[in-house]
Amino acid sequence: MSVTAPPARTHGATSPLRSRPAVRRFLEGPALTPADLSMVLLVTEEETDRPMPTLTVGQIPAAMREARQLGIRSVKVFAESTQRDTAGEFSVVPDALMARAVRAAKDAEPEIAVMTETCLCSYTDTGFCYVTDRQGRPDIAATTDVTSRQAIAHAVAGADIVGPASMVVGTTKGARQALNAAGHESVSIMPHIIFWSSLYDGFRLTMGATPQAGSDREFQINPGKPEQFIDTALQLVGDGADMLLLEPAMFSADVLTELRKRTLAPLFPFSVSGEYTTLSHVDTATGKRDVRRLVELFTMLKRAGAEASITYAALDIARHLND
Repeated sequence: MSVTAPPARTHGATSPLRSRPAVRRFLEGPALTPADLSMVLLVTEEETDRPMPTLTVGQIPAAMREARQLGIRSVKVFAESTQRDTAGEFSVVPDALMARAVRAAKDAEPEIAVMTETCLCSYTDTGFCYVTDRQGRPDIAATTDVTSRQAIAHAVAGADIVGPASMVVGTTKGARQALNAAGHESVSIMPHIIFWSSLYDGFRLTMGATPQAGSDREFQINPGKPEQFIDTALQLVGDGADMLLLEPAMFSADVLTELRKRTLAPLFPFSVSGEYTTLSHVDTATGKRDVRRLVELFTMLKRAGAEASITYAALDIARHLND
């Protein structure tokens, strides 16, 4: 007696994925939510007309309240200093702009996690992320020292997470040791791992962080070297990183997916200034920012394993999602 094999299953007109909208919605994966976003705060002393949107300290409480109301659970703070020197020492004074910004954010909404950029590019007169020696070369020891003191200053101000961003070797380990010694063991560290890109130009112009000599950062990673990116990320976890920031977001999906397999550390893609300006725009008819492309980007990154995506458009996207 012969047995006829059943016909192969195909997706035709009767497939539940293509039949009724209610069934399609039922079978959809997790949607992007405001909780999947972290809001960028670019803080300046005074209101500015620059390539990227900025806030003064006085404007932070209103932004924080709206973020909470919309469901955003974290912010990433960058602060520009009007005072600069060769060693970035203005970054560690008690009334530095970053410290005031952190205090304003935490006072307004204590339950929202405040992350900082722990770097020197907005504090050195060279625009470099590191201190240089007399020959103009990176001074690793001096950079680690001031970055570690910066981390403590941010923690004292109330930061929940500090972010060594220069990619100078030793800054993450130095920050962890300094925080522990100062009694801030509960403050987390999220270093930046960075591919070279022209997408940072808007941020550099806005925050006065463009190097005076040369356009490339000394320690950033060639975008053709994903294995170096992954190796660096895993080394930083070994140095004490609690979580990792990957940038630029749209060019980091492959390394995000690979890192998700190799570490339990939460991963946060940072959608940088060039992504904000090229993937979104203000609709002249409504006056609202069209963030549909960014929603698609962050949905993909969530699917790839992102804990949350850091973006300048967090409020606009959260409003869009809530609507």
